Formats: sequence, C-alpha cells, structure tokens
Amino acid sequence: MSDFKHFEYMAKHRYEQVVYFYDKTTGLKGITCIHNTTLGPALGGTRLWNYASEEEAVIDCLRLARGMTYKAAAAGLNLGGGKTVLIGDPDQMKSEGYFRALGRYVQSLNGRYITAEDVNTSTKDMDFVAMETDHVVGLEGKSGNPSPMTALGAFHGIRAALQYKFGDEDFTKYSFAVQGAGQTGYYLIKKLVEAKAKKIYFSEINPKHIDRMKKEHPDVEFITPDKFFAANVDVIAPCALGGVLNDQTIPQIKAKVIAGTANNVLLEEDIHGNMIKDKGILYAPDFVINAGGLINVYHELKEYNIGRATRDIEKIYDRLLEIFKIADREGIHTQQAAKVFAKKRIETINNVQDNYIVR
Repeated sequence: MSDFKHFEYMAKHRYEQVVYFYDKTTGLKGITCIHNTTLGPALGGTRLWNYASEEEAVIDCLRLARGMTYKAAAAGLNLGGGKTVLIGDPDQMKSEGYFRALGRYVQSLNGRYITAEDVNTSTKDMDFVAMETDHVVGLEGKSGNPSPMTALGAFHGIRAALQYKFGDEDFTKYSFAVQGAGQTGYYLIKKLVEAKAKKIYFSEINPKHIDRMKKEHPDVEFITPDKFFAANVDVIAPCALGGVLNDQTIPQIKAKVIAGTANNVLLEEDIHGNMIKDKGILYAPDFVINAGGLINVYHELKEYNIGRATRDIEKIYDRLLEIFKIADREGIHTQQAAKVFAKKRIETINNVQDNYIVR
C-alpha cells in the first residue's frame, strides 16, 4: 500500500484540484493537476510516460503543475499552473481517438485548464485534442512547436548568467555541455553554435539524436551521459528530464554556471539548491529560464504575433538578473529567490483583484 498522503500534500502546497480520468475505448489513463489559478487559467502540457506506478504519475503531475504556477508568475503572464500526465507506452497508445478522448476531458474542466504538447506528445497530437476542446495551444499554423522558443529563452538566460557570474556575455570565451539533444537541447545547441561558443559538448541516449547532431554539427563533441556532470566546461545545460541535480551529481560538477531547459532539475529544492550555492555555482532557476515556450503559447491565446512573443521571451534576461540579485541580497539559493519573485507577483495581483470591477 502507498503511504503518499494526497490531501496532506495538496494542503501543504496549496493545490486546487486533482482529476483522474479513464476512457475504456482507447485505454486513455491520466491525471490533471491544477495548482493555482489566481492569475488566470492553469496552463501546462500533457506528458505521456510509461510510469512504473500510479503514485509515481501523480507525484510527477503535482510537481510539474506547481512548477508551472511559478513559471507563469515569474514570466509575467496572466496564467496559473497545471499539468496533465498520461500513463502508457508512447509507442502503443497514441491515436486520433486517444487524443480526442483527452480533449473531451480537458473540455470538461470548462476553461480552468489549458493544455499543450509536452514529453512524448506533439503538435499533431494537439490537433486531435483541438477537435474536442478550445482549451489547447501550441497548434500547427499558430505558435507551433514550443521547443525552439524554449531554447531561445534559455539562450537569453545563459547570457544573463554569464554576465552575472563572469562580467560579460562573450560566448566565444566559454565552453558548454548540453544534456539532451532531442528537442530543446537540440535548438539550444544551434543557438550556441551561431554564437560561436568556444567549445560545445553534448550527451544523449537516443542514437537518432546523436547521429543527427554529429551530422549537422560535427564540431559539437559527444560525451557519454555518465561524464556529463564532470565535464570540464564553464556552463552545463541540463535539457532532459528532472531530478538530475542531486547528491551524486552535484559533487562532480566543475562548471561555474548551470543553466538549461529541463523542469524540476533539483531533486530536493532546498537541499540541492543550497549544495549548488555552497559550491559557488550560479544556478539559473529552471522555471524561469525555460519559460520561453510557455510565453510563446500564451501569445496564442490572443492574436499570435511572433515578434511580440520573441520580445517577451527576451525579458527572461532581465528577470534572471533580478533574481540573482535577490538571492545575493537575502543570502538564499537562486531557486528560492525565484519563488520569492514569483510569489510576490501572485500576492500582489491577488490583492489588486480583491475588489469587484465590471469590465
């Protein structure tokens, strides 16, 4: 029997809603978590993963939804945080019916939650979801695949980290190691190549992605995943799954900056945030630096304009500089400083909206 206490966890972290759903026709099994809707409807992608257990799935969904609240708030968006996880083998489950069934469950939440693509789901899958609900973004012909914009935001975040840590942002002086070259990592490496970074390494487990990188960018050097954290570089960029900054990996790190696109990179936020701080490493908080994709799809809720979206993504640079200053001023790790930054905005807007005005 599981000893995970759902309601205690929800109360501790102030969740609003957790919904389980199942479709017998397609085998769809999933969970939608809504963390906070103070600023607006909860937005978060749909992740399809072959979880080992239902408990693992709900914990992942809860953590990801809370991260989306902070991400939206820190990005200056009028959105709350939510997430959907689907349980199953991506190679076996995906079909038109499967994602249309998902769309009907999203629609049942009546606009409190908006979904998009995530790990193992695509813009094509979201087109099927859109056949059953209006509450989906990241569609073909609109903002599209969010990965390039997530990578663009991370690139501006790395600029800010270089400036704060070293006093300049001349990429030709610094070396980088990127973990993951499938989506956001792939596009981030392209940006680093364009910026003429001194040296770029990458690690990856998918042979197709390794071969693509070697073919397109032969000067970008492959390193095996077990050597990623010990790479002798200035910046490491985790762009794969979460929990990779932990008791085992942090002692290996030689880099002075950690700045990547992956979510929930710190296994235990306070423990490992402080470990990184104590090593003198500047960590760019994940939910701030990887907000480019979210900012991009947010613009889809209005009349999408890539120029306006790009300009908003560039603001990640200034937000990170402010967060780094908060961390130094208050003597806290940067992940905690980013939450201070995000919670302040939520609290401020909540107080602004405490009186009713007809619009």
